[in-house]
Amino acid sequence: MGSLMYFNSASLDGYIAGPDGRWEWATPDDEVHSFVNDLMAPAATHLLGRRAYEVMKVWDDLPLDDLAPAEREFALQWREVDKVVYSQTLEAVSTGRTELRPAFDPDEVRAMTDASATPLAIGGGRLASAAARAGVLDEVHVVVAPAVVGGGIRFLDEGLRLDLELFAERRFGNGSVYLGYRVRREDDA
Repeated sequence: MGSLMYFNSASLDGYIAGPDGRWEWATPDDEVHSFVNDLMAPAATHLLGRRAYEVMKVWDDLPLDDLAPAEREFALQWREVDKVVYSQTLEAVSTGRTELRPAFDPDEVRAMTDASATPLAIGGGRLASAAARAGVLDEVHVVVAPAVVGGGIRFLDEGLRLDLELFAERRFGNGSVYLGYRVRREDDA
């Protein structure tokens, strides 16, 4: 049985993009990028909201020879995973191995994770929040960047409550910190 894991980078004040929509302050260096590649490698399927998909789809077409080794490794991983994009506004997707669905269905996602031998990844704070509210999110992973941005797009929705159990952590030379959590449920007692 697989699990559903959410990963993103965030500022210390909890945003994945600042008020201007930019996230250059969270761009990983080679050490962080290699770590994230290893973290995400087991996930053979990625579930994405429209915004996350629009940010990530560039990896399908980047010339591999122009990329640093950690970026090249990520691009190759991205091209090999199955992707499900949830959007009511997109009419089509342009990347390989990608399906478009009009709405997030928690029952379908739980069935997918239960049937999978590997974890599924979920991308985008709003979609991960929807999964958390529906009780299908199993893990939360974050690389906290050494920045405070004062607002923008949240890591997870405001008002969302989760009880978490820390199971992994790591400090990086650039001042970033990785934290890995399991979502605790009432029946985990």
